[in-house]
Amino acid sequence: MSVADPAGVPSAGNADTDLIAVVGATGTGKSDLGIAIAERLRRSGHDAEIVNSDAMQLYRGMDIGTAKLSVDERRGVPHHQLDVLDVTDEASVAAYQRDARADIEAIHDRGGVAVLVGGSGLYVSAVLFDLAFPGTDPELRARLEREHEELGPGILLERLRSLDPAAAVTIDARNPRRLIRALEIASRSEVVTPSLPSAPRAWRPARILHLHRERAALVAGLHERAARMFDAGLVDEVRALREQGLEQGKTARAAIGYSQALEVLRGEATVEQAVEATAIATRKYARRQVSWFRRYGDAELVDVTGADREALTEAARRIVP
Repeated sequence: MSVADPAGVPSAGNADTDLIAVVGATGTGKSDLGIAIAERLRRSGHDAEIVNSDAMQLYRGMDIGTAKLSVDERRGVPHHQLDVLDVTDEASVAAYQRDARADIEAIHDRGGVAVLVGGSGLYVSAVLFDLAFPGTDPELRARLEREHEELGPGILLERLRSLDPAAAVTIDARNPRRLIRALEIASRSEVVTPSLPSAPRAWRPARILHLHRERAALVAGLHERAARMFDAGLVDEVRALREQGLEQGKTARAAIGYSQALEVLRGEATVEQAVEATAIATRKYARRQVSWFRRYGDAELVDVTGADREALTEAARRIVP
């Protein structure tokens, strides 16, 4: 098992390398490589801390279904932007951008290297590039939510196509929160749509590592991943979160794996059906992630096909000499 050899980091810890981003699709080993890079930096005399950029790992208690590293698995490396929201909170990429950048600047002020790790494309891009996000309009949002419930997503999607065709092409109409948010922005005639420009301007110098796994291996691994999560107790985790208001949380309840586990608890699906539905949803999400990160023109492609945790640790030695 080997990992493609990316170029070594020149003089790690200087102004050009105090932000390293490890990005890619679900199931490519981002967390393991991020930890290995941080440990390697710390051993070479450069303090390093990790900043999470997985939107669902922001939520307290959402551990199994998001593959969140346990405290022991973090191996003493400080982590930021984990467990900062309750499941009833609505995640905001604008708030995340503000808070994650503040964490990165604080790490730099301490003389350290920030390692941004995650696969939520818009959240990663919000940190790495100069993306601006409009505020919210509670009254408009409430009206659109009522219309979604009464009319369904099709009518709203058609309206979005007429107002912002570019946003309509990229939106997943089965995700009510994102559809309503996109229509809210378009309805307010704001030109700043939360998407990645063709030539994004960097927020600050960063080295971007884009992890890639061959499609056949990735698809097989994602089905196994879904089964492992349910075997590890995802339904019980969701049962506990349900008591904390998960079904009232607009963002958290729609998370892949969690919405399927809720169906099991409501008697609408068997565990086997939930595993299959989770695997299918994860594959579709992974395709969108691959498409998103492919647009990072300056990223270094790191082929992790066949790589296990040991191989990723070895790769970190080449990334950080």
